Amino acid sequence: MVSSARDDVTVARLAAGKDGFLGAHHLAAADRLERLILRAQLMPRVTMSYDPTRIGGNKGCGNSVEAASDSAAAARQVLSKLAGTLPPDCWGVLLDVCGLGKGLQQVETERRWPRRSAKLVLRIGLDQVASRFGLSPQASGEAAGALRGWLGERLPLIGENRP
Repeated sequence: MVSSARDDVTVARLAAGKDGFLGAHHLAAADRLERLILRAQLMPRVTMSYDPTRIGGNKGCGNSVEAASDSAAAARQVLSKLAGTLPPDCWGVLLDVCGLGKGLQQVETERRWPRRSAKLVLRIGLDQVASRFGLSPQASGEAAGALRGWLGERLPLIGENRP
């Protein structure tokens, strides 16, 4: 995650704090969302590209679905479905923080929200995204937390008699 200012709080800093405001499943959801946004090619370009497929007035050029690769188009469809299931404010904060790399303080300033409100909206959004991706704070299922190894039994230690 890239932060636009030194004072802004990023997702990683929220998870690493004393109180652990965000859990590991929140970090995993934010990482998956960021990778999905990158794959969808929704990030704004910083430099000029003289690639002939990106400039000009031809049909199918630019940032349209027709010009996107199959992978980018599939990622855009997943993001569109995800955006449809989330409240608009949650989706906006997730896109700003995970996709555009804005800090929470900048999001609050742009939206004229009170302090620390973007932090809560981000957590609500990451909770919902984590549940959509099948991530939970605790392991669940048949082998939840069971230790597994490649050996069926422990090898004897040196000098240990085996029965």
